[in-house]
Amino acid sequence: MSVTTSSRWSDLGLRLASAAVIVPVAGVCIWLGGLVYDVLILLAMFGLAWEGETLAGQNLRTWRGALLLLWPVISGIAALKGEWTAALGMAVMAIVFGARFCVPVAVAIVGGLSLLWLRHLPSGAASVMFVIAVVVASDSMAYVAGRIFGGPKLAPSISPGKTRSGALGGLVGASVAGGLVAFFSGYGAVGSAFVWGAVLGVCSQSGDLLESAVKRRLGVKDSGRLIPGHGGLLDRFDGLLAAAPVAALISLAVLGQPFWSATPGALVAGAVAQGFSHGSIPHG
Repeated sequence: MSVTTSSRWSDLGLRLASAAVIVPVAGVCIWLGGLVYDVLILLAMFGLAWEGETLAGQNLRTWRGALLLLWPVISGIAALKGEWTAALGMAVMAIVFGARFCVPVAVAIVGGLSLLWLRHLPSGAASVMFVIAVVVASDSMAYVAGRIFGGPKLAPSISPGKTRSGALGGLVGASVAGGLVAFFSGYGAVGSAFVWGAVLGVCSQSGDLLESAVKRRLGVKDSGRLIPGHGGLLDRFDGLLAAAPVAALISLAVLGQPFWSATPGALVAGAVAQGFSHGSIPHG
């Protein structure tokens, strides 16, 4: 194996070791749902805010810093109490902290609330697994395809390591993952699941590129060091933070059914009529 080839795969061991810890823990929490899952998401919202505010240069050892960290957690608790409108409103109200510092809070709130919403749907566990499987497959297949086939860069000014072949491989992986989750979950709508898997794959890759652009602007390689081989929470969950809100929005058009069963007609008919202000948390 050449030096160039070896370097391409140099971080694979750390990535796999991290996944060996993260996947079982997350899987158990998603399967159990309830308080265990809710606490996991609230902790993630706290961690995302911590990481984002640190990148933004906020001193967290102040009253302002503490409030920025607690803001997403309070939003999540409000949502779990059924106050979805107020919870989402807190993402908008975060502008009082200033444009630079409100963004990490808003991202943590929107992403966290989306994951809470999806898990509390009747098809909750399957819905969350669908999104996660699509994001993981997109990321993994993009990583493998990019290193095997190489080729032209996808966005060299933003993320020099990403290739067009990797992006295509990621979309194929995302589509297949969506179809497989739909099939094995027993909820059906496998055909549309392939389509929504690809759509969420695009969202995931877009979130990845956006986070890369932010890091490049800030002059940092990783958002943090919490996850060996992956960097920080934002490095690992950038795609999920982009895909989960889209899945949650889609679910509003087909409440009571898995979100991937949505058709264009259902989206048009239901998107306006439903919302997080539906009144109370959905029950799975």
